[in-house]
Amino acid sequence: MKSAEENIIQEKTFDFAVRIVKLYKYLTTTATNKEYTLSKQLLRSGTSIGANTEEAIGATSTADFINKLSIAYKEARESRYWIRLLEKTDYLSPKEADSLLTDLDDICNILAKIQITTKSKSLK
Repeated sequence: MKSAEENIIQEKTFDFAVRIVKLYKYLTTTATNKEYTLSKQLLRSGTSIGANTEEAIGATSTADFINKLSIAYKEARESRYWIRLLEKTDYLSPKEADSLLTDLDDICNILAKIQITTKSKSLK
């Protein structure tokens, strides 16, 4: 049975992935200054967060669960980097970047909390 945090993180990471796919489509097809390289990196890391979260939920052990969430957390941190870079190179406005970064902050906080809680329960 999934905890409430797992349900929330599933939803948040999926919704974030949808935003990233739409941003990728915009940056590569609609934007005046089309951008392919950075946006492809963001597409990979931004969608990987949710994929690894889903894998964690289907984990076969506590160690596997923590490992997959750890990867999801790292992918979220990498996504933060690409978003900041896209903003500083004028492909994203500060408002667009801030919105995405706020979502990432929420995701990172939840992922970290789940990992901490799971690790503390496994030590008991």
